[in-house]
Amino acid sequence: MTLELLWVLGLLLATVLMFACNRPRMDVVALLVILGLPLSGVLTAQEALAGFADPSVVLIAALFVIGDGLVRTGVAYRLGDWLVARAGNSETRLLVLLMLCVAGLGSVMSSTGVVAIFIPVVLSVANRLKLSPRRLMMPLSVAGLISGMLTLVATPPNLVIHAELVRHGLEGFSFFAFTPFGLAILALGIVYMLFARRWLGEAPADGQPEARRTFQQLIADYRLAGRERRLRVGSRSPLIGKTLDELDLRRNQGMNVVAVERYSHFRRKLISPSAATELKSGDVLLVDLFAPNLDLLGFYHDMALEPLPLRGHYFTDQSHEVGMAEVTLPPESALIGRSLSEVAFRTQHDLNVVGLRRNRQALEDNLVEEKLRLGDTLLVVGTWKAIRQLQARSRDFLVLSLPAEVDEVAPAASQAPFALLSLLVMVVLMVSGLVPNVLAALIACLLMGLFRCIDMDSAYRAIHWPTLLLIVGMLPFALALEKTGGIALAVQGLVTALGGAGPYLILAGLFLVTALIGLFISNTATAVLMAPVAIATAQQLGASPAPFAMIVALAASAAFMTPVSSPVNTLVLGPGHYRFGDFVRLGVPFTLLVMLVCVLMVPWLLPLRP
Repeated sequence: MTLELLWVLGLLLATVLMFACNRPRMDVVALLVILGLPLSGVLTAQEALAGFADPSVVLIAALFVIGDGLVRTGVAYRLGDWLVARAGNSETRLLVLLMLCVAGLGSVMSSTGVVAIFIPVVLSVANRLKLSPRRLMMPLSVAGLISGMLTLVATPPNLVIHAELVRHGLEGFSFFAFTPFGLAILALGIVYMLFARRWLGEAPADGQPEARRTFQQLIADYRLAGRERRLRVGSRSPLIGKTLDELDLRRNQGMNVVAVERYSHFRRKLISPSAATELKSGDVLLVDLFAPNLDLLGFYHDMALEPLPLRGHYFTDQSHEVGMAEVTLPPESALIGRSLSEVAFRTQHDLNVVGLRRNRQALEDNLVEEKLRLGDTLLVVGTWKAIRQLQARSRDFLVLSLPAEVDEVAPAASQAPFALLSLLVMVVLMVSGLVPNVLAALIACLLMGLFRCIDMDSAYRAIHWPTLLLIVGMLPFALALEKTGGIALAVQGLVTALGGAGPYLILAGLFLVTALIGLFISNTATAVLMAPVAIATAQQLGASPAPFAMIVALAASAAFMTPVSSPVNTLVLGPGHYRFGDFVRLGVPFTLLVMLVCVLMVPWLLPLRP
């Protein structure tokens, strides 16, 4: 063993210990590695920095952008809404659909992002079905991890191992090469969680944080129930061509136009109404009716308005686009002593005041002319963009809190079809092999930008830069271990220990080693370290590298055993009220079952002999 190899192994051990202690941050550790290898003379500066030019790094960055585009356009949240509607009151159906949806969506976007999206959905459904979140959060994290086993682009370790195969002059994995294994493990995971959920018990009653208020609670507090109407403007309506300022429906009819649905170029747009908004034939008005004595049938007839069905109480079905917020008036506010009509609230702020509470009691009579007082709380309704702008007006307003639904806002909801089209183009290009995977992902990113699914600022924010730095910093380790003989030494030890037991036991050994290393460092870093070991082991045995590389990729995603094995597990730790032992008790048996499935299936679908 040379001094250079001892230095590399020492640096590797120090890196693992820093990862395990989470001190300093992982991206800082990666930068220290980039410095440590060339300063010691093991690698040149160009070799240490080669990770910045690696196509897999660019591909992973592009996938972060595409995943955020699916969130911003509401595709992910609509899938959550569908889940709620389909599950009904059945916990079993909910668990199965939840795991299928999370795994499916996670196969094309960040599993961490998918789990974050579904946590509020699961909490809401659990509350409605009177279930403990503990029974659903663990299946959510398991499905998120299994999603990494479904496609080539589902998780960074798959791409890292694919790139390592290509670097050795071997054929990489196709887009769906992982799918048969992932589907089998997903089926196993669903069956396992249906039985294992009973071991999770109930959540502790105390120590739970108070949840944010929801639309439903605000509707009850301000007595808005039954005031909502959805009306289509007929082709002969006298409202056509007139502005809301001219109509003054608030004074004349006792109603607020909260929003306007308008179809343009075969797409539905939700328009935030202002005084200058001109109504057109076919517009659908979302109306807050606060006048109790209005002759509705006569008004509908005279104005040629067609009542349409509502899918949620007081436009809760529109919560991705139409927001609510409670606003109070600070002492220095210029609105104190003035009425809503005097301050022209909608004209100034593109928001409607639909409720007012004074001394914790909702006022319902003639809000337009009510003089505002210090301490009054207003409920405003409008687009989330307008509500965010109101937050900046701290002199006149103080936004008390935003409802829980703000977490589900999709700022580019109307572009959802184009987001799906961009995703489809990427998948087709990757599957067909017409262009390299990284170019397919970049094309999808440009399409997302072209169709306004995501803007440039949001795209840069979507990229998780610490993850990219981690990959860039760990990639030189593989080359350093190869140059100093570390890979050959690891392979020799593995073959000596297990070579006589046959390839199946070697595959099981690779799986276990990879899964155990993944307990201490990220699965991406684990893949970087184990991929060259797997390939060299296969070459030493005269076997095909594909099954050995695949077993490492699958094991890298099998981070079920501890809450710190993956960010996916860490996310559900709090909402599920889990302890460390919960993950060990359920995760260790499931990891062993996954290993058994992988060791049996991988040599069957990917022959050991080249």
